[in-house]
Amino acid sequence: MADPHSTIPHPDLPALRRDLEEGVRGTVALDAGTLALYTSDASNYRRVPLAVVIPETVDDCVAAVRACAAHGVPIIPRGGGTSIAGNAIGTGVVIDTSRHLRAILDIDPEARTATVQPGVILDDLRAATAEHGLTFAPDPSTHSRCTIGGMVGNNACGSHSVAWGTTADNVVSLDLLLSDGTRITVGSEHTEKEFEELAARPGREGEIHAALARLVETHRAEMRTAMPEFRRRVSGYGIDRLLPEKGRDVAASLVGTEGTCAMVVGATVRLVESPPARALAVLGYDDAPSAADAVPGLLEHSPLTVEGINDRIVAALDRHGSKSRVPLPLGHAWLLVEIAGATPEEAADSALRMIDSLDESSSPRDSAVVTDTGHQKALWRIREEGAGLTSRTPTGAEAWSGWEDAAVPPENLGDYLRDFEDLMARHDRYGVVYGHFGDGCLHVRIDFELTHEEGRREYRAFMEEAAGIVVRHGGSLSGEHGDGQARSELLSRMYPEGLVRAFGEFKRVWDPDNLMNPGIIVDPLPLDADIRVATDVRPRLPLLSQTSLAYGEDDGDFAKALRRCSGVGKCRRQSGPGVMCPSYQVTQEEKHSTRGRAHLLFEMANGEVITDGWRSEEVRESLDLCLSCKGCLSDCPVNVDMASYKAEFLHQHYKGRVRPAAHYSMGWLPVLARLASLAPVEANRMVRLPGVSSLAKRMAGVAAERDLPAFARTTFTRAHRRRLNRGEGRAGGPKVVLWPDTFGNLFNPNVLVSAVRVLEDAGFSVVLPRGQVCCGLTWVSTGQLDVARAVMRRAVAALAPLVSQGLPVVGLEPSCTAALKHDLVELLPGEESTRVAAAVHTFAGFLNEYAPDWTPPRVDASALAQVHCHQHAVSGFDADRELIARAGIDGEVLDSGCCGLAGDFGFTEGHYEVSSAIGERELLPRVRAAGPDTLVLADGYSCRTQIEQGTGRRALHLAEALALGLDRRARAQSEA
Repeated sequence: MADPHSTIPHPDLPALRRDLEEGVRGTVALDAGTLALYTSDASNYRRVPLAVVIPETVDDCVAAVRACAAHGVPIIPRGGGTSIAGNAIGTGVVIDTSRHLRAILDIDPEARTATVQPGVILDDLRAATAEHGLTFAPDPSTHSRCTIGGMVGNNACGSHSVAWGTTADNVVSLDLLLSDGTRITVGSEHTEKEFEELAARPGREGEIHAALARLVETHRAEMRTAMPEFRRRVSGYGIDRLLPEKGRDVAASLVGTEGTCAMVVGATVRLVESPPARALAVLGYDDAPSAADAVPGLLEHSPLTVEGINDRIVAALDRHGSKSRVPLPLGHAWLLVEIAGATPEEAADSALRMIDSLDESSSPRDSAVVTDTGHQKALWRIREEGAGLTSRTPTGAEAWSGWEDAAVPPENLGDYLRDFEDLMARHDRYGVVYGHFGDGCLHVRIDFELTHEEGRREYRAFMEEAAGIVVRHGGSLSGEHGDGQARSELLSRMYPEGLVRAFGEFKRVWDPDNLMNPGIIVDPLPLDADIRVATDVRPRLPLLSQTSLAYGEDDGDFAKALRRCSGVGKCRRQSGPGVMCPSYQVTQEEKHSTRGRAHLLFEMANGEVITDGWRSEEVRESLDLCLSCKGCLSDCPVNVDMASYKAEFLHQHYKGRVRPAAHYSMGWLPVLARLASLAPVEANRMVRLPGVSSLAKRMAGVAAERDLPAFARTTFTRAHRRRLNRGEGRAGGPKVVLWPDTFGNLFNPNVLVSAVRVLEDAGFSVVLPRGQVCCGLTWVSTGQLDVARAVMRRAVAALAPLVSQGLPVVGLEPSCTAALKHDLVELLPGEESTRVAAAVHTFAGFLNEYAPDWTPPRVDASALAQVHCHQHAVSGFDADRELIARAGIDGEVLDSGCCGLAGDFGFTEGHYEVSSAIGERELLPRVRAAGPDTLVLADGYSCRTQIEQGTGRRALHLAEALALGLDRRARAQSEA
């Protein structure tokens, strides 16, 4: 369909492609897969672009913009794509600067400035400036992946704007690219004479400054009287920054224009001194309005930030499965007030004095002052993950942005909150309110029903009424996310007609042909159009009802599961705690992020851009580098379960078709390994014969660079039966079921042998399930779900009688344990599977829970511990930390993310380079650097294999390490 905002209704796409490819050295993409990736951002909206350009240089940007201008095609600048208002999507050419334009060009500690390209990630800039004791002050919760260009576009703020202002307050100059390809640099403050000199310059620079002077002259009165004077007034254009008393700040006037006036290709930003120490005062109140009433009194103490959360967001974190685990003062709403100091003690004293000085109306019900940085980070995590955590209500209903960013002067916040709560009650809506209370800015996601027309009518009615309330309290429709498609239509309710007209004139000064991100702020698109999740405007595809997994957390609805991804892009982070998303961290390509894959699957289900459903090669290619690590299941704020979605897709994609060789060799590994166990010595000798190994790997679809693992000379189950027959097993004590996983049973039985020794030492009698059993994971990860279901059915049949006797089940291999706890109930939903899954424990989890008084053998060694991704996602590692400490191991738990092997992934042909690169990010270098006496702990067979093949070091399962302690104890006793 033709773009109504294009100057040419039906652009010549072949000619556009030709001109883009001739001028751009980077990526020019018009294929369905790339277009699908960029149809949405983190907003409620969906618009299909004509093309996507990923420039490698600023010259690429210039060439792309000039080609668009020649063809009359809209230009949509895009950074990290974390826009919640719909400012980073459009039906023209999307130019994504986040991939390559990441250079920090200069840091001047004396001037306290930094000059950067638009794709620089905020955390990278902050890390670079921290060496000089400086930081870039704006710090939105997306700091791990948002770009400076995007922050300029939205006038991003973050929690510390109370002290240091918004992005507009911290910009020195902008390097701009206009829609005709002209480059221009604009500054921040000018005297009248300087501005006149700029207006007298030849060409576009002079024309623009002269036009801006006329604009101010025409609309001066309303700029001074009708634009609310408070920091978080982000809606509309900041044209009042052009007033003489505000320094004729051209750069600041362009901050927050959302790519509608010019494209930012560089910025010089102001830096501030980072305080040496900070204390966090946590103040508890009865409710959010009461907390808001206290804000003006707190601001008198010059805090760095005043953030607000309530019990609903804490409950959302607990529902998320990770628990807040952070003690909070009494109350149902809390203010997080950060105070600076020269030392932690000084900061804490200042915080205590602030609390003591509050009058009765502002005094909290309870309070605490936190100086421990770990505790502070845990508290900030509650706040920072709010957007994702609140995307589902306690009942499982979906909650959406739209009215997530309004702001009012802080002194009006309490009354605004009360009126807003009344509005929510009148419309029977649920939402979790939190945000930047110190600046009067609130965030909330609301359970709008956007999938059908009646729900969208209610959405419009709510938005219009909410706009009236915020204007009545002297506020702004947006406090930092920008207007986008969500709120631009409502600007006429906030500003008088003269100022709305002035916004249009301002845009035309910079973009006379209306090519820059049209439909946003000026001549706005309807707020209820282009809704991404609207299911009634296109037919429901049969493929959505063909799914094989249960999707129990999404009411059995695959479409609802695909709507989980809100686009906030935490999976695009470059570093930080957790696992997600290892493939993106190496390739840096959107299609290899959890978000990118979720968007592609969504578009596959939509059927407009990706038209071949489950047969889609675009989706298959994107999922090919998904490690099925399950990191997103826990690290994604909305629990996107890409490992399950990949299994579903592969199951459907290859239904009735020949599969890749690796699906047969590694998917059926438990069966093949069982056959090899009949003659393991011969099997090992055969695959190591010259030429045979390479032929076997080629036929099996295994990477040539990998060494094939050796089969054990005898299986664990065989050895265990012999041991019992010799009467060597422990007969007394409570029974525990030990799961004989394929990897431990057939490849590394010493892990299971060690576990038996430790469990018996703890007083337990070990029993095994009857018959040949398997968790089915290898079939799940290769998408052979019918086989996996049959295998799991046998597993349940073997375990259910034991579980019904009250026996717990212990798994040693984290991936198998996770499969029994998580994948089992997805493939075999029902009460029996649920009971079995609930009975499954990790090794450490079982010992801590069932043998709390047992004294583990002392190991007395230092260790590096690698957490298996599936354990991180499903069970967590806290129990292991506790058991490691109980055993006297001085253990450092690596925050290295996925090891990179990930079951069959790293062995599969074509994956070796990515697999190795993931391991080399941190894990393998840390292991190489460890001393020879340092134990390397890794419970996962994949992790141990990656470590051994990548470093030559042998890693131990925790059970093996404890067995070493048993040996030492036995030696000490024999010598005594």
